[in-house]
Amino acid sequence: MTGLIFRLVITAFGLWIATAIVPGVSATSPGALFWAALWLGIVNAVVRPVLIVLTLPFTLITLGGFLLVINAAMLGLVSWLLDGFAVSGFFPALVGSIVVSLTSWLAAAFVGSNGRYDLLVVRRR
Repeated sequence: MTGLIFRLVITAFGLWIATAIVPGVSATSPGALFWAALWLGIVNAVVRPVLIVLTLPFTLITLGGFLLVINAAMLGLVSWLLDGFAVSGFFPALVGSIVVSLTSWLAAAFVGSNGRYDLLVVRRR
């Protein structure tokens, strides 16, 4: 449970960064960012795998580049589902999804397999 909340906070932080640096991505409140992070997790768990299977030929032809379009579509779907979070078009959704992905990827370096943060201590002899 702690790992789920930690990942939710990481995704909300990525969405906050996206609203700060990407014109066209906006949120009305910090609560809207947390709801958007929750919805993004649900959409990525349910809808994204179906879209990946359905668009597999495009993904193979573009050598995985079409996955960026799918990620942008997931962010656009969340903005459509949630009133307090808005994305104004495809390119803001694309750049916003890249920002959220990079933030999550960087933060995942500190999250272990059990969902908790890991600290590596190196002792020299």
